[in-house]
Formats: sequence, structure tokens, C-alpha cells
Amino acid sequence: MTPKPPGPPDGGWGWVVAAAAFAVNGLSYGLLRSLGLALPDLAEHFDRSTQDTAWVSALALAVQQAASPVGSALSTRWGARPVVMVGGVLTSLGFVFSAFARSLLHLYLGLGVLAGEGRGIPGSLRGDVGEGRFLRAGGPRGGASCEEQGWDLWGRASQVPVLTRSCPSAGSGWALVFAPALGTLSRYFSRRRVLAVGLALTGNGASSLLLAPTLQLLLDTFGWRGALLLLGAITLHLAPCGALLRPLVLPGDPPALPRGPLAALGLDLFARRAFLVFALGTALVGGGYFVPYVHLAPHALDKGLGGYGAALVVAVAAVGDAGARLISGWLADQGWVPLSRLLAVFGALTGLGLLAVGLVPLVGSREGCGGPLLAAAGAYGLSAGSYAPLVFGVLPGLVGVGGVVQATGLVMMLMSLGGLLGPPLSGFLRDETGDFTASFLTCGSFILSGSFIYMGLPGALPSCRPASRPATPPPERGELLPAPQVALLSPGGPQPTLDTAC
Repeated sequence: MTPKPPGPPDGGWGWVVAAAAFAVNGLSYGLLRSLGLALPDLAEHFDRSTQDTAWVSALALAVQQAASPVGSALSTRWGARPVVMVGGVLTSLGFVFSAFARSLLHLYLGLGVLAGEGRGIPGSLRGDVGEGRFLRAGGPRGGASCEEQGWDLWGRASQVPVLTRSCPSAGSGWALVFAPALGTLSRYFSRRRVLAVGLALTGNGASSLLLAPTLQLLLDTFGWRGALLLLGAITLHLAPCGALLRPLVLPGDPPALPRGPLAALGLDLFARRAFLVFALGTALVGGGYFVPYVHLAPHALDKGLGGYGAALVVAVAAVGDAGARLISGWLADQGWVPLSRLLAVFGALTGLGLLAVGLVPLVGSREGCGGPLLAAAGAYGLSAGSYAPLVFGVLPGLVGVGGVVQATGLVMMLMSLGGLLGPPLSGFLRDETGDFTASFLTCGSFILSGSFIYMGLPGALPSCRPASRPATPPPERGELLPAPQVALLSPGGPQPTLDTAC
């Protein structure tokens, strides 16, 4: 008889996995949050609108999330370790190829969409190195050809060819790293699962705190081309992070690998009512949640702050985000409040935070610190950071520990539906109105709508009578987060009756 595998270790190597997931999150979402600092330079260089340049970050974010079920399916088949390592290499190559883009379309492909069947970025290499094609950082607008320029990134005569027929994208690489890493982490913990997830997700804020001023320095020193090239070297560190994801066998694992593409992607999870409600709410929240990743820095610039002032606004939001993720994870693991209720509350606070960011007044001068905007960004960061670990911490209770990797990929895909809409809509509203006020108000409304949908989850609404503290650890077999129940004596005798939800 085969011995039953032990449950989650709730520590040990799990903390190494948490550190790896921390770095993965920082080099994906943290980098995306800071990438908005480069959008004004891209708009100026290619002479395009804010809406057009917003698609660079929006496509990277959308491809990362929409293709996350593929990363989860590959992880289920071959394990998280090789999948994340390959994703790290693809992400790095996407940034490197994007540094040599000759049009905004090339950036869409390099940082967003993975070109199929060897087509990649248009352009070719013609044999000898003398026909290499480059643009210097301060080159002409409109993506003039490198053949007309003959300069490298730093203004020297170029002798190296630039573009290849096939271009990996950062977005597709990110799709292979985040869901497998976070899903593996959830399998290593039970009682402290949400805290561990919150710790890993602080990589977003910590990375933004470091990368926002660093990226601004790189942009000022090397231009956007040199900055993207150096970001390609930084994101290559995703590969060793993947090597730390040691496989783990748990009692809740399915006895055989899923058969068929639908089962491998976990689409059968939508047959569960609670997961379907969660999916709808998450898709709506995604419509506004990622707008500050792209437009918080340009919004600060529009309000009168300089480049480093805008970077400070991003950094303040990042600090609040990082600290709140740890506190929210600890609070959720105490079991005082049902996870679904915390999810709805902190989602609503995130929407209100975005409304506050959109309503701040203009700053008096570019040398000003922008106190109201800093305060609003900090409030948004605190609420958004509190929301983030709950989205993933609630999954084991919805689908069971055996399906948590697939569910993580599906959550990323759902948020991509809104993530693809939000930043371009925000850019369109900015072009039409002249500032980002309407953008942040609209996207905050998306988040409030999604938080209202979360109230349909079991346990999200208070029960009619006082309830006892829910049992811990969280359910491992996919029970649907029942509302806390307490045994009460009925008026007719000693037989206990169960408290029910309103």
C-alpha cells in the first residue's frame, strides 16, 4: 500500500519558495508598475497619443494574465521549475528586442504579444554586420529606419545587427512565471497560507520602490532604449528564481494528469457557483486595478510634479502596498473575519482610493511635493495591497489545494480581461478631457462594481446571529468557504440547531 503523502509543511523550504515568489512578483508586476515612467518618452519619440502608448503596458499586462492558464497547464504537466525558468529567459529577451524597436508596433510585439510562426518584429538581417540597424536614444520621431541613422544606443556608429525574424515578448514570458510560482507557494502552506502569499506579493511594492527612481535615472542617463536593454538584464534573474521551486506532493492532488485541453486549463472550475461569482467580480475589479500601474506616474506629471516627484508618488503607493499585504495576510490567517468578507471590503476601499487619486488638485509648482496626491496614492496603495493576497488566499477554499495552480492561472486570465480594457480606456479619456481625472473616476467605479459582486460569495455578508470563529486551517478539499456556524440550543429541547446566514 502506497503511504499517504504528508500535508503542506507550513514552513521549511516553503519560505525559500516564498522568497522566490517575492522576486518573481517584483520582476513582473513591480516592473510593470514602474514602466509607466517611460510612456511619456515613448509618446514623444514616436509622436503618438497617450492612448497609443498606453497599449504597450496594457498588452504586456493582458498577455501576461490572459496566457497565465497556459503557464498553469504547463506547470501541471512538467512542473513549475522548468516552466518558470523558460519564462524568465523569454521575458529578458522581450525587453532586449524591444530596446531596438523602430515603431510603436514593435514595442507592442516585444513587450506584449508573442509573434507566432517566426514572424516577430518586422525587419530582417542582411548577412554582414555592416548592414546592422540601430536608433540612438535621441533619434528621430516616428520610428525612422536604423539604416538612415547608423547609430547604436549611446550615439556611436553601429556595427551590430539589431532585429531578428522571431521576437519573444516580455508579456508571454511573464505569463509562464507568476501563476506557477504563486500556485506552488500556496501548496507549501496551510495555516499561514495567506500570510505567505502576502509576503510574496510584497515583492510588487518593494520592487516598485526600488525600480521607480532607478528607471527614471536610467531614462535620464541612457534614454528609453538603454533603459529597456538594462531591464532585460535585470529580468533574467527570473530564471534562478524558478530553479528554487521544488516540487511537492500533497494528499489533495489528483491521481492522474488532466486529459484534454479544457481539463488542463482548469476551465471546469467555472461549473462551481462560488468560483463563478468570484470570477465575475475579479474581472470587473481588473478593469480598474491596473490603471495606476500605467498612469499613476503620468497623472502625477499632469498635476505639475517633475519626473522625480512622479517617481516619489509611485514609491509612496508601493510602500503602502507592500506593508498592507503583510498585515492583510496576517489578519486573514487569524480567522476573525471570513476571507470573502475581507475581499469585498478591501476591494471597495481600493475603488474609493482610486476615486481619491483622480480628484486631487493641481500642484503649485514642479518643485512641490504634491502632498494631496501623495496622501491619495498612499491610501490607494494600502487598500490595493490589502486586497491582493486575499484574491489568491481565497482560492484553496474555492477549488481545493489540488486545483490551486490552475485556479491561479484562471484568476490572472480574468483580470486580464479588465486589464486590457482599463489602461487604453484611461488613455482615451485623458486624450478627450486633457487630464486623468475622468480616467481614475471611471476605473474606480469598475472596482466598486466588482466588490459588490463579491458580496454574493458565501460568508461575505454578516450572519443573522453571532457566529463563532471559523475553523483553521482553511479547507484543503475545496469546500465553498461556508459562513461560520455555531451550535445553539433550540427552545424545545437540548437538540442543537445551526446558525445560518441571512
